[in-house]
Amino acid sequence: MSQVSDNSMSQEVPEHCPGTQSEQAGKSSACQGCPNQNICASGQANQPDPDIEVIKEHLKNIKHKILVLSGKGGVGKSTVCGQMSYALAAKYESENKQIGVLDIDICGPSLPQVFGVQGEQVHQSGSGWSPIFVDENLSLMSIGFLLPSLEDAVIWRGPKKNGIIKQFLRDVDWEELEYLLVDTPPGTSDEHLSIVQYLKPAGLSGAVIVTTPQEVSLLDVRKEITFCKKVGVSIIGVVENMSGFVCPKCKIESKIFPPSTGGAEKMCEEMNVTFLGRVPIDPLIGQCCDEGKSFVKEFPNSPASIAYNSIISKIEKYAELNGNQ
Repeated sequence: MSQVSDNSMSQEVPEHCPGTQSEQAGKSSACQGCPNQNICASGQANQPDPDIEVIKEHLKNIKHKILVLSGKGGVGKSTVCGQMSYALAAKYESENKQIGVLDIDICGPSLPQVFGVQGEQVHQSGSGWSPIFVDENLSLMSIGFLLPSLEDAVIWRGPKKNGIIKQFLRDVDWEELEYLLVDTPPGTSDEHLSIVQYLKPAGLSGAVIVTTPQEVSLLDVRKEITFCKKVGVSIIGVVENMSGFVCPKCKIESKIFPPSTGGAEKMCEEMNVTFLGRVPIDPLIGQCCDEGKSFVKEFPNSPASIAYNSIISKIEKYAELNGNQ
């Protein structure tokens, strides 16, 4: 199975490429020697991507599409995405409605581990790639399924990352979904620009941003919020992960990551975005992720599970009221 579709443009681009949308495309000094120089200079690369309409048609049976973002790595974004997906799947199981998760963290695909499906193989049929089913109504697609081994690194420049994201959106046979959650890498780079470019025309409900309470994380989350506003992506809200730790014996709460500037809630007030809630630290969450189990199913009465269910209820309410962009 071919893992990445061929493009008319070479994936080898110069480090200081001005970009295909720039007036200097194919004309600047950085373009000298680039195999794409003639294509960019002719203006062909600046034309609307015909696959955008293909993707729009392909994803028409997905009701709500949500990005899960973080400004900083290490804040537990993939963990939050995974547990929110488990919670949504449990909530819609009785209605036989499907939840899908797309992992576009190309260089660090951790969701196969979180969902306990490491080593599974993607199958291709006439209708496209079949996602891997985690549960009866929960499925996942990740580049982690396409790598020869768990130790293999993905060392790609932007255009090749763009190609695989486009192929995931165009070729994965999701069928009909109630929700598609898209787990993105940290920051505001190629993957984010690509997913917004292709998903917005197909209808994007908005973005959930994950942070931790300390200022070093909030600093980058502010940039993520600015990114969303600049590219026209609605912000559903912000989740403060690893908000505090309650000792199971003495019941005293410790702030492992002190909110020195007021935490995510104060930042949301300042930036006029919704605060979705706090998820406390629980060592059992990490254990469940390592074992590929649903924390919200294994420990439904824990404070963290209650927080996850409260957060998805707010996301559902937003999605139903606002629809897709």
